Parts: sequence; C-alpha cells; structure tokens
Amino acid sequence: MPLAPDADEQQLEITGRITTASNGTYLAQLGETAVVYKPISGERPLWDFPDGNLAHREAAAYLVSEAFGWNVVPLTWLRDGPLGRGMVQLWQDIDPDQDAVDLVAADEVPERGWRHVFDGHDEHNRPVALIHEDTAVLRRMAVFDTVVNNADRKGAHVLEMPDGHRHGVDHGLTFHVEHKLRTVLWGWIDEDLDASELAGLDRVSTALTGDLGEALAPLLTRAEIVALAGRCRRLSSAGRFPSPRGQMPAVPWPLF
Repeated sequence: MPLAPDADEQQLEITGRITTASNGTYLAQLGETAVVYKPISGERPLWDFPDGNLAHREAAAYLVSEAFGWNVVPLTWLRDGPLGRGMVQLWQDIDPDQDAVDLVAADEVPERGWRHVFDGHDEHNRPVALIHEDTAVLRRMAVFDTVVNNADRKGAHVLEMPDGHRHGVDHGLTFHVEHKLRTVLWGWIDEDLDASELAGLDRVSTALTGDLGEALAPLLTRAEIVALAGRCRRLSSAGRFPSPRGQMPAVPWPLF
C-alpha cells in the first residue's frame, strides 16, 4: 500500500516485535500502512562498524537501490517513533511457498534454474548443498550487494514476492571502507555482467557525483562514500561478478 503524503506526520504505533532479529526490530503501523521500525536506541554496538549507526546505513542502502533503478530495497526512510529516531521500512507480504535461496540434499540439486554455491553437512552430518535461483532479479541483488559491500546477505534477507520479484532487506552492515562482502549469492563467480547490470553501475556512479552523493552525506562518512564510488568503478571496469577474497568468511553465519 502506498504511503499517504502525510505519513511522517502520522503517529507510529508499535504492534509487535520481531524476536529473531539481533537488534530491536518492531512491527508497526502508520495509519493503515504496515512498516518495520528499527530504533537507533535498540542497536547493539559493533566493533567493526564504529561510524554512524545501522539505521543510517539502511536508509543509505535504499537510496543506492533507487539509483540502480532495480527496486532491490523496499521503501526505507528515517523518522521519529515511540522508541526514538530510527529506520522505517515498508512491510512486504512474501509468498511462503517460494524459496529463492535454499539448502537441499547434496544429491537433489536441480539441473536447471538454480546455481550451486557450495556443499556442506547439516546438524545430522548429512551432505547438503546451498543453492539459489538463477534469475535476473537475484543477479541484480548480487551486483547491489557488491557495491554496498553487504556483510550480511543471509538467505532470509531475500524476500520472495508473489509476482516473482525479490526484495533485499536488513542492510545495517553495509558501506564499510574495508572489504566485507559476505553473501549467499555467489552463484555467478567470474561470469560477465550483462548490459543492464553495467548500465545500473553507470547510473549509480553518475548519481554519486550529484543528488545521490548529497543525499548520502548525512548518512555515511566521506570515506565510506568515496569507497562506494570506488567499488562501482572497479566492478564496472572488471565487467564480471567478483569472487571471494581475503581471510574473512565469504558467507554470513548463520546462512538463513
């Protein structure tokens, strides 16, 4: 449901809490509109993200998503609420029968339509495989994650919409100046980016020199914005999906 023009003037009413989240995360209503509310006061300090706060990074991720033009991140903004200022994001009603990212028995990996990420063993020591859809919308999410340096793309952070679209959520651990990419979407390692993906990178690079750069200035440090522009340039110049690098884990934990 679209937001009313006076949404920020409406009272934000908390209706429940999402207890699986590591930080304070609440279901709320703005009039008839359902939203997710993450107050800054509910954030846990992180030693490796010392600058700013997670809410600002979530808002910044939405702005970059809009510059790409791919609708990766649902409408997200900052506003005051019952527990103080925080991030508010439009609630998404997902299709529970769809799984864009899945863990399957190692001998049951589909031959078509899916990408195999890696093999492992479950808690019962049974061989399993991490897989994800081989779709244009997930490819774009992987490009987005590379640019914003997403350190926490879990399977559960991919929302499966009934119409086949996929939203990405939970972008508090993004925009670090050091390489932090941890994701379950590694299915296209070293494959060429297509023309639409390269065009998206160009849109973001151009926007960073104008309106996007100005909008990000209150949300991120100058060094983080410079690093963001650098990742855009490097990914566009390489013209292909990256591969894991460095000593840090390539995937988040837990995976979902």
